[in-house]
Amino acid sequence: MAESSGSVDISVVIPVFNEAQSLAPLHAALVAALEPLGRAYEVLYIDDGSTDRSLDVLRELARRDPRIRVLVFRKNFGQTAALAAGIDCAEGEIIVTLDADLQNDPADIPILIEKMSDGYDIVCGRRKDRRDSLLRRLSSWTANRLVRAVSGLQLHDIGCTLRACKADMLKEVSLYGEMHRFLPVYGSQLGARICEVPVRHHPRQYGKAKYGLERTPKVLLDLLVLLLLGSYITRPIHFFGAIGGTLMGAGFLCGVWVLVDKFLTDQKAHRNPILLLAVFLALLGAQMIMLGLLAELLTRIYHESKQKPIYRIRETIHFA
Repeated sequence: MAESSGSVDISVVIPVFNEAQSLAPLHAALVAALEPLGRAYEVLYIDDGSTDRSLDVLRELARRDPRIRVLVFRKNFGQTAALAAGIDCAEGEIIVTLDADLQNDPADIPILIEKMSDGYDIVCGRRKDRRDSLLRRLSSWTANRLVRAVSGLQLHDIGCTLRACKADMLKEVSLYGEMHRFLPVYGSQLGARICEVPVRHHPRQYGKAKYGLERTPKVLLDLLVLLLLGSYITRPIHFFGAIGGTLMGAGFLCGVWVLVDKFLTDQKAHRNPILLLAVFLALLGAQMIMLGLLAELLTRIYHESKQKPIYRIRETIHFA
């Protein structure tokens, strides 16, 4: 594995899985895009258990270019794990992520980096004239609408992996599962300033797509998890308490209905099925509040044991 030397300004992180034919033209395009910037850079390829000749191609590229560093996984751990490993090992002040399939154009990287000079922490690509099937574009449009509605982050292409991020912010993000697609949402929860710029999108030249429409339900479930963890991880009692309070309120209203019905129709309360519903809702609401208290206790234990701050500092003045 070739090692980079000296300080690095830009780290390009690229997960690789069975992209042997794309790697040589991809790296040539990266060099052509990054050299004119006049800044020190490195390219980290993470081989995610490829079963084709991808690793052989990476070894040859690394032999020719000392700015290439290669991480080789023991098996296929997935794109999120590959990105996390690359981010952990990146030495640059700016980390650029993109796919290895040549659908993202490396020539757009300087545009993203230049936009960061306006004070943004994350600059996301927005694929214009997408070269995908109608079904893929429709599912992507639906997912993007849901992300905007749920997270409040006004991005139009959350699935575009071409992004430029400040390393100090990105290294605070803990990736797991298949959460790589929500990096901007994570950044937003950490207080990052985010924007998006139009980027080119090319049809796939080699190999086949690794993801299909079957991932749409997974995206929705991941988004739900991200919303709950991001919004309520430090205050779970607010989440469970709101549900519990609503249920107990509904139970109270059902109880009032039983009493009103008894006095108006002289129906015996214990024979009214709504009474059982009122008791059930009240008990369920109390249980949710108790769950909230337990979650609050676990959250406090977690933060105190990890010594993980509940705040993020962007800048300090007159601090040693």
